[in-house]
Amino acid sequence: MGLLDVINITHSFGDKTLYQEASFELFKGEHMGIVGRNGTGKTTLLNSLIGEVIPDGGEIRWQKGIKVGYLDQHAKIDREVTVFDYLKTAFLELYKTEAQLTKIYENMGTDSSEKTMNRASDLQTLLENSGFYELESRILKIADGLGITALGMDSILEKLSGGQRAKVILAKLLLEEPNVLLLDEPTNFLDKEHVEWLTDYLKSYEGAFMVISHDFDFLDRITTCICDIEFCTIKKYNGNISKFIQLKGLRRESYIREFEAQKKEIKKFEDYISKNKARASTAAMAKSRQKQLDKIDRIAPPELVPKPNFRFTATHISNQRSLTVKDLVIGYDYALLAKMNFKVESAQKIVITGFNGIGKSTLLKTLVKQISPLSGKFKFADNIKLAYFEQDLNWESPLQTPIQVVSDVYPKLSQSQLRRYLAQCGLKAKSMAQGVSTLSGGEQAKVKICILMLTQANFLILDEPTNHLDSDAKEVLKKELIKWEGSLILVSHEASFYEDWADEIINIES
Repeated sequence: MGLLDVINITHSFGDKTLYQEASFELFKGEHMGIVGRNGTGKTTLLNSLIGEVIPDGGEIRWQKGIKVGYLDQHAKIDREVTVFDYLKTAFLELYKTEAQLTKIYENMGTDSSEKTMNRASDLQTLLENSGFYELESRILKIADGLGITALGMDSILEKLSGGQRAKVILAKLLLEEPNVLLLDEPTNFLDKEHVEWLTDYLKSYEGAFMVISHDFDFLDRITTCICDIEFCTIKKYNGNISKFIQLKGLRRESYIREFEAQKKEIKKFEDYISKNKARASTAAMAKSRQKQLDKIDRIAPPELVPKPNFRFTATHISNQRSLTVKDLVIGYDYALLAKMNFKVESAQKIVITGFNGIGKSTLLKTLVKQISPLSGKFKFADNIKLAYFEQDLNWESPLQTPIQVVSDVYPKLSQSQLRRYLAQCGLKAKSMAQGVSTLSGGEQAKVKICILMLTQANFLILDEPTNHLDSDAKEVLKKELIKWEGSLILVSHEASFYEDWADEIINIES
């Protein structure tokens, strides 16, 4: 038995089947990547492994005594504590032991019996053997690697952005060193240098882990095996992502050949039965063929996943400067950055970089007037029409379907038009009928891009649009932004997405 045995699990949402009797194992020391197109059920799988989602059938067996750590970026935490105090909770039992020892020492004036002295000695030995007196340096090492120390270890969690809190939650999880790590898109809130640090950390991690990521470069460097979700099943491949891509191509071709061959065989049976079941002389043979047909273990048809076809058309573009920012100070209760000064010329494509939490999203929200500047000013040209992509997947009515969501923004569009535009963005018909909050992160991002695509604009402001997109969707979006004729401000942590086409890169740290 492995650390984890997934045995014949089946799971569906309505009439959408994610997996049908899928099985795989995770063994000690394996570093597993979980891949699959948007909406195939990657996050649902992790939620099933921790018991948050119950599959329709099958079994999930963890080896007894295994400690599993799950990166829940939306976990409920005490937001009134400091970063350092929160990270210390990774060693809560050791700090409780220290408190017991301190109390014993305080009471030694009245109780110095042999029993008490032995108890103190045992607790002291336990702390020393557990590395308790090196904990602070361990905490600071992890925090520094993920860029948390720059936020201030005395910062209150409530004051941090969602991305900053996600980094702190990840740091606590790494400090706990569980036997198995379950990580869902751990690099989404990390800068390039911190992704490098996490890569090195995970490569040398002695335990096992399962990680979902759309960053194939990251996966290629950290994985020893891949679980691919496709064709309503989960297939495990040995080797990293590069090896997997080679093997998957061969498997896909083989699967399609097997499906087509079986389809022909089934049609022969059906044609024979249809022609002979009503004739007395051949009815028995037809009945026998029907029994044979019923016993066939039917191969699920290869799912045709629509490739997105994003299209952005800029409205009238003038030759005047699009945006001027002068002495702008942004923040909420306090300034996040020093005064900013920059310009965006007509049709210029600007990328904003800087470590997570420094204020990139706050800058964009200020420019689209969701929040007010603390001081300074900015001015768009008179003819500018904005379209804004916000990275957070928040919905006013999460139970609405994508069709209803887009219809609320563009009520004049017909149902057929709405379906066509959503399909153009890569959504399947089944996904269009689900509550938008039940869709995968990538599918939700495509709904947002659909709204963006329909917006009459000549200036795009995009905040981490690739965070949840699979590789196909990223490539299509990249090509479309290269062709975009209007002005653009992009915030992105993926240098490979923008470095070969951005006109200017502004690092707001400097």
